[in-house]
Amino acid sequence: MKVQQIKQSVSLQNLENWGTAGLPGTTPIQVSGVQRVIEGSEAIDTGIFECSAGTYRRSVKQAEVMHFLAGRGRFTPDGEDTIHFASGDTLFFEANTEGLWEVEETMRKVYVIF
Repeated sequence: MKVQQIKQSVSLQNLENWGTAGLPGTTPIQVSGVQRVIEGSEAIDTGIFECSAGTYRRSVKQAEVMHFLAGRGRFTPDGEDTIHFASGDTLFFEANTEGLWEVEETMRKVYVIF
């Protein structure tokens, strides 16, 4: 199929359970989503990602683009200023970006990892 569609990705129900994340001593964050594979570009990871409120560290090994459909919070790249995000915002990450996510309200995003 040349074109795949996720209808109403903002309110899509029945996301797959992807487990938990979080920092030691904090309430675990529930992570879920749906992944899509683009034929001929299987090395690209893309789909919908959602997580509950909380704090976690993340290392982004490849370049990533994300567009927030819901939620709000902030990301602080190691050694750099904090970036605040809310639904409707788009972020572009260089490969090997590390930092701290502080999700204030359940976050849902469309992501593409190159």
